[in-house]
Amino acid sequence: MTLIVHISDLHVCENEFDEDIFMQAVSEINNLKPDMIILTGDITNSGYYYEFQQATKYLEMFEAPLFAVPGNHDARNLGYQTFEELIGERSWKLTMGGNLTVIGLDSSSPDENRGHIGNPQHMWLEHQLDECTINENFSIVALHHHVISIPQTGRERNVLSDAGDVLKTLTNHEVDLVLSGHKHVPNIWKLNNTIVVNAGSLCSKKLRGKIKNSYMIYNVTEDEIEIFLNNINGEKFLFGKYARNVL
Repeated sequence: MTLIVHISDLHVCENEFDEDIFMQAVSEINNLKPDMIILTGDITNSGYYYEFQQATKYLEMFEAPLFAVPGNHDARNLGYQTFEELIGERSWKLTMGGNLTVIGLDSSSPDENRGHIGNPQHMWLEHQLDECTINENFSIVALHHHVISIPQTGRERNVLSDAGDVLKTLTNHEVDLVLSGHKHVPNIWKLNNTIVVNAGSLCSKKLRGKIKNSYMIYNVTEDEIEIFLNNINGEKFLFGKYARNVL
């Protein structure tokens, strides 16, 4: 079994970031001993250099390997450059055990809230997913902006501007999991054979209604995918259970 934790939208800054909640989340997640942690953007609130410096210190508290993509807040104030210096590449690919591939995409644009993948990155994505199909790998694509509108988030403004083309590529390749954040609202859509999961905010104070800070857990076995929603210092819910795609 592969255990993956999905966190998003930390918004490290002076006012919006809840350090107590974050420290509780670190304790909970480290106790789980996941194989990896995937962070889908908005690590900082304004992309300032000092926010990234502080964020790197917080992220070092996680014991499992952590892989992150930038969000729209991270791309502000030249933050897209700082991300590469202090966090890592903005788009990337990794393979675990020869049969699980995770692809990270940069959906951010400097000083804009909207999401965009763009043709060069889209072509690279298609090539990587072609390889996943040939090798029959379990495939995960992680990005900040959602590819499908999220309920309970009001007027839709920031879905990917090229969502249609990206969504077609994801579903045509039968990507197993598509992970995103951005809206601070947990949600699952299943489209054809692709499961699209939106994580809530791990530790930001910017929450809608009674939604709590949370993270997602994915238990991936040879036969199925179990998805759990964990509220920080609270309840754990089975959010979804799905049979694995058979190629």
